[in-house]
Amino acid sequence: MPDEDLELFRLHRAEQSRYVYFILAAAAGGIALAVRVTADATLHWSLAPLGAAVVCWGLSFFHGCRQLQYVQGITRINAEQLKVARGQHPMVGAEPWKRDVAGEALKEVIQRDITTAGRHYKWQFRYLVTGAVLFVAWHVLQIVLRSN
Repeated sequence: MPDEDLELFRLHRAEQSRYVYFILAAAAGGIALAVRVTADATLHWSLAPLGAAVVCWGLSFFHGCRQLQYVQGITRINAEQLKVARGQHPMVGAEPWKRDVAGEALKEVIQRDITTAGRHYKWQFRYLVTGAVLFVAWHVLQIVLRSN
């Protein structure tokens, strides 16, 4: 891989990680805000949208953590795949047919995990936004209830 391609890959990966961590922080912040604004609240049906928002933010946090776990796993498997390709993997050895078989198997695992990580990446964002919409709905509901 040319140096320019490697640098572009590194930049992309760094930006993607920052984005995931940003959403993790936003979800945790949303949960903290909900806890703070309901610290002295009593149980009432009007808290349902806020409760749903907290659940969504919790799911966003979960999916973000899972996405990071998959990326770490993909990186580890990719390192193993490079060892196999160079004939330096202790379990595979240097025989070309073993390297081909192991390389293909690892490639399939990486592809499957990339798909799963991508799914978690999308759901992390979707749940964050859904939680925000539910939070705003709860806030509007509180204004309407105080108006009556």
